[in-house]
Amino acid sequence: MGMMQEFKEFAVKGNVIDLAVGVIIGGAFGKIVDSVVADLIMPVVGLVFGRLDFSNLFVVLGTVPAGVPNTLDALRKAGVPVLAYGNFITIAVNFAILAFIIFMMVKQINRLKRSEPAPAPAAPATPEDVMLLREIRDSLKK
Repeated sequence: MGMMQEFKEFAVKGNVIDLAVGVIIGGAFGKIVDSVVADLIMPVVGLVFGRLDFSNLFVVLGTVPAGVPNTLDALRKAGVPVLAYGNFITIAVNFAILAFIIFMMVKQINRLKRSEPAPAPAAPATPEDVMLLREIRDSLKK
């Protein structure tokens, strides 16, 4: 079997296509969560903590050239090493929200699966020696 034929069989299997669809939907869902965090949650969190804008929290690790404003974008453009921990906070909050949403989705799916009645367990098979003893017993009763 040629390599192209093997690749074709691999690529069109249901699992690979399901995975591809999941990755595409996950990417789109990630953008939605990014927007929720950046546009809805972080402004509220910033308001609670004194109008902080987490995206502009940073520590300068090098020397700042003269005339460069002390903003994250300007320092990065000037090539100054910057520890942008505010961006990390935003991404960590984003991850926590996404993980919580996925947890809630899985919890609901599991709840729906549990609501289906479980099939009754099959009666255990009677061992052969018990069957023979029953036959003997029944024949003695006659």
